[in-house]
Amino acid sequence: MKRITVLLAEDHTIVREGFRKLLEAEDDLEVVGEAQTGRQAVELTRKLRPAVVVMDIAMPLLNGLEATRQIRKAFPDTKVIILSAHSDDAYVDQAIGIGAVGFLLKQISSQNLSVAIREVQKGNTFFSTSISKRLHDQKASAKGGAQRKKVARLSSRELEVLQLIAEGKANKETAAELGISVKTVEKHRQNLMAKLNIHEISGLTRYAIGAGIIESSVQLTIR
Repeated sequence: MKRITVLLAEDHTIVREGFRKLLEAEDDLEVVGEAQTGRQAVELTRKLRPAVVVMDIAMPLLNGLEATRQIRKAFPDTKVIILSAHSDDAYVDQAIGIGAVGFLLKQISSQNLSVAIREVQKGNTFFSTSISKRLHDQKASAKGGAQRKKVARLSSRELEVLQLIAEGKANKETAAELGISVKTVEKHRQNLMAKLNIHEISGLTRYAIGAGIIESSVQLTIR
């Protein structure tokens, strides 16, 4: 029996090791690699070509959404399942829009994760029950003529800048991390504030926390 190859992208070692043990107990699943950052997830996908990537949304250096965008663009045959402690509508929509075929809350059972991996490998989608219900209700509302609230669309670079701002990086540090000028960072920050209608750094940080881009522990630094 050919096994489904899986790459685990999760920055918490204990969580990642737990997922590995659970998945490797399944005869038809094989964990071929583990990534601790979004950039490492992209590089390991390039090297290992897994059938499925299980991607935490709150990854350091490159968040899970942007890593997913890059993986799907470069390796369209690789399926990506997003993991998050949050189910913010904007990021569920964005994950689907960039090609993720699953979105699971971290409060899942190992059986659900295994089922999700098998389903997406078959060409299906798989979402946590609460998300699936919400998506169904949204479709029903759309058919009934109800209009959904517009969600701000952020570019790849804007997402990267948002993450680094929320992690407390200064403009100079962000510029060095991304290999762009400080002036360009400032422009991206202005665009973020305009798109999200948020006009202070603490507000951008709270937005990133609420969307699951960074861990909630950051809340301790924003009074």
